[in-house]
Amino acid sequence: MTQAMHLVLLVEDDPAIRDVLNMLFELNNFRVVIADTCERAIREAQSHRPDLCLVDLGLPDHDGLHFIRQTRLWSPVPIIVLTARTLEAQRLAAFEAGADDYVIKPFSNQELLARVRAILRRVARGNLPDAILLLGAVSVDMGRRVARHEDGRELRLTPLEFRLLECLARHIDSVVTHSQLIKEVWGPRHADTRSLRVYIASLRRKLELKSSRPRFILTEPGLGFRLCSERPRSEGHLLAEDPSLRPPPDDADSPSPRKAVGQPL
Repeated sequence: MTQAMHLVLLVEDDPAIRDVLNMLFELNNFRVVIADTCERAIREAQSHRPDLCLVDLGLPDHDGLHFIRQTRLWSPVPIIVLTARTLEAQRLAAFEAGADDYVIKPFSNQELLARVRAILRRVARGNLPDAILLLGAVSVDMGRRVARHEDGRELRLTPLEFRLLECLARHIDSVVTHSQLIKEVWGPRHADTRSLRVYIASLRRKLELKSSRPRFILTEPGLGFRLCSERPRSEGHLLAEDPSLRPPPDDADSPSPRKAVGQPL
């Protein structure tokens, strides 16, 4: 089955615990990025855009609460605290900073996995109009990250393409600006609109019947893009002369900014 694995950012300074958690997640089909300090965790979160963060509070440079507060300034990514701190005031402080769950060490591996999976399912169902996104002949299971054509063919979407689609789906039928998409998908330090255009073109090739005349992923010239549940008849003029609708060559399996064509966004 074609399925994009979720990416977990593991913020833990204890090498023994870090190694156990890294193996646990990799054996259960997660991708893992590791950070052993708060500052490194902030950089990794901005550059990798994880689907979930697992954060120890006792880090060598800053308290883990600092990471949570800094991340909440720009991202709604689920955050689970994993710590030996047991006091009620400490748990409340973590939730007030923006944590979604709180797990006390020592912990059960299977319970931790269950909590992670439950939060990821809840995020997919709570932030999107439906757990299953229907786009004409294509259905996308946003929780499992599986895309399938109605004829049974599975469609391979990359993790970044799923993040882009999720962002558009959270605002379905509304315009999402270039800057908002870049911030939510790539992180606050990224500013390359060319990459955005390339990945939009890749999504259209995979999900639309005709990528040059898309029905669902529409361009709003000078503003951004919109995921449309139904194609309004009055908006056909947005599609006819838009140079960004011309996709990169079909022989490109993975998007690359060097293959971008058309005028700047």
